[in-house]
Amino acid sequence: MTNLRIVKSLFLVALLFLAGCSQRKAEPGLVNFRGVIFGTFYSVSYFCEEGNNYQAEIDSLFHHFNQSLSYYVPDSRISRINRNETDIADGYFLTVLERSLEIAQQTNGAFDPTVSPLVNAWGFGFEMPQTMTDAVIDSLRRLTGFQKVSIDGNRIIKEIPELQFDFNAIAKGYAADLAGLLLETMGITTYMVEIGGDLVARGLKPDGTGWRIGIEKPAEHMYAQQEWAFLVELHNRALATSGSTRKYYEKDGQRLSHTIDPTTGRPVDHNLLSVSVFANDAMTADAFATAFMVMGLERSKEFVENREDLDAFFIYSSGLDKIATYTTPGLNIIPREEL
Repeated sequence: MTNLRIVKSLFLVALLFLAGCSQRKAEPGLVNFRGVIFGTFYSVSYFCEEGNNYQAEIDSLFHHFNQSLSYYVPDSRISRINRNETDIADGYFLTVLERSLEIAQQTNGAFDPTVSPLVNAWGFGFEMPQTMTDAVIDSLRRLTGFQKVSIDGNRIIKEIPELQFDFNAIAKGYAADLAGLLLETMGITTYMVEIGGDLVARGLKPDGTGWRIGIEKPAEHMYAQQEWAFLVELHNRALATSGSTRKYYEKDGQRLSHTIDPTTGRPVDHNLLSVSVFANDAMTADAFATAFMVMGLERSKEFVENREDLDAFFIYSSGLDKIATYTTPGLNIIPREEL
């Protein structure tokens, strides 16, 4: 695992009151554990009277999930579909693709699960960066496009064989949702599952409060020390944060963001530094967080204010070395200095 992936995985900190559990006595029935999956960290916390630890079951779930949707696993379902060795999808793949295509349609392609060739060519995937001329970008854009995908039962139909899927911007959220559902089958009703900054929180803690989550201040550079600046309390809600200050590289004095606009084929270039999206499930929050980073502040504000199922917290640049925030109505984001 690279240091960059470790840093990115900590983009949004689950503070909780239990962050210092090694220094204080944990509440009765509290279980929490951490692990590594999908090239990032995960953490799980829940209340269980018997104190049962279900990490083995969750690790098993994540392993099977990885075998379906990780394109870092050569024989995974997504890798085989990308290589056209099969067109038969499993349940994980179908669920994520169906939701991806819905959100791609809703965002007019700002979210696109087929953007992989462009991500790789810009150096944010498997390959070193190419020399990205207009001609190269145009040629790669012809190999992308969610409109070129359809589903027939469990078969994936591509209009062009070169089309490849990349679910990195939605799969972690879905995995968090699934882990939560697994806990529910064990009788757990109050829990928080976080994977690389995407999380779902259900139930109220024994003291009647929700799960307290910290949101990071945008970093000056990718290796800067993490500094959380805002707090939000979650109850039966999911949250995902995406930003531009942790994963990028510099070329000719310009920062090139890892977020690629599928429409232009280029890294985004606007004043939106990060967005935290709140939704009913983490898969949805994850995808829209990426879509909003593509759309930029004004388009995203207009979009989210017309959605009853979404809320968002935007941090953006308002001038030289200055940041500002925008919160959709209904959210209670508390600045750190007010705590």
